[in-house]
Amino acid sequence: MFNPKLKGKAIVILSNNDGCCVSRSDAAKQLGIKMGAPWFQIKDQFKPGEVIALSSNYELYADMSNRVMNLISQFTPDYEIYSVDEAFCNFTGFISKDLTSYSREIKSTILKWTGLPVCVGLGSSKTLAKLSNHCAKKRPEYSGVCNFNIMSPGQLNSILQTIPVGEVWGIGSRLSVKLNQLGILTVLDLKRAHSRTLRDKFSVVMAKTIAELNGIACIGLEQVAPPKQNIASTRSFGIPVTSIESLMESVTLYTSRATEKARAQHTHANSISVFIQTSPFAQSPYYGGSLTVALPSPSNDTRLLVKTALWIVKRLYKPGYVYQKAGVLLNDLIPDEGRQRDLFFDALNGNDTQSAKVMAVLDAINQRYGRQTLKLGSEGFKAPWKMKQNFKSPGYTTNWNELIQAS
Repeated sequence: MFNPKLKGKAIVILSNNDGCCVSRSDAAKQLGIKMGAPWFQIKDQFKPGEVIALSSNYELYADMSNRVMNLISQFTPDYEIYSVDEAFCNFTGFISKDLTSYSREIKSTILKWTGLPVCVGLGSSKTLAKLSNHCAKKRPEYSGVCNFNIMSPGQLNSILQTIPVGEVWGIGSRLSVKLNQLGILTVLDLKRAHSRTLRDKFSVVMAKTIAELNGIACIGLEQVAPPKQNIASTRSFGIPVTSIESLMESVTLYTSRATEKARAQHTHANSISVFIQTSPFAQSPYYGGSLTVALPSPSNDTRLLVKTALWIVKRLYKPGYVYQKAGVLLNDLIPDEGRQRDLFFDALNGNDTQSAKVMAVLDAINQRYGRQTLKLGSEGFKAPWKMKQNFKSPGYTTNWNELIQAS
């Protein structure tokens, strides 16, 4: 979008620490690059410049995703953000609309306002909508918009007969193998399968999938995602870590990220877990340690949770090992209104109200001026252990210093 010179090029996006190929352009796929292929193994197989590798740029992806979702909300108030690049929309009641034309308008508006190409699939259930979107993406004759609802039963069945059963939402590779063994090879085969028999053999989810393939909506929209009961923040280090100081810096960062997410969903942790580990593939001896500590009172105060996490690190750390990864988990999260307060506990020598105010100021500053504008000193400043992103594209919409300049 921001660098038109890359259009049509063989491009791969790399995972954390620039490890494996987790996304590939069509040109990269045509060169035979497999999903998950380690970059260090394949980079020398091609001529210089033949394949372009880029580091994951999560901040930019999230910002662009938010822009697309905001546009979608202008076309229907009833929608579900399913993932960073996918949403479900409910058009029930749009009687006066030609939904095929309306979908083309959505597609063209998103392309015009954000520069991102999207596909739209329409169906009478979520599962059919997903399959319709698959056709919109894979079949040029639909020009990016496919509407199963305007097709006759015969037309729809002829399409479903050409789609492997593994393309059905929720049918993974392992489950598709089991279905193939039962003679269910295509989506149409699954649609016509005996629902009760497969429910007994697999689960009630399979029965719902069959019903959805037959146009019976069983899975509703989740407009507001339920709060997470546990939040994890883990990363592999960009370089091997041997000192306890670096471990404490990283754990401070991960704890801060996790508690920020907990506050965003208005929940508090009952306990915190920390783990550190060496690489299981290294020649040196392996060590992995973890510990969970219950909090005196449920909390989402970064200061308290970091203090507890660092106490754990000091007990887990063993000198002489080369550490490859660390992580923090906030457990048994409960909402604000369900929190049992401790009469005799005050967060870091301050009362509960003061703690909430301090955290609100912390979040407000970081939201306005950028993440980590205000942080705990134990996080450090140089952080050589941070995740490698040697091929990261600029933050075109997320960093003032990296905006495109017109000359």
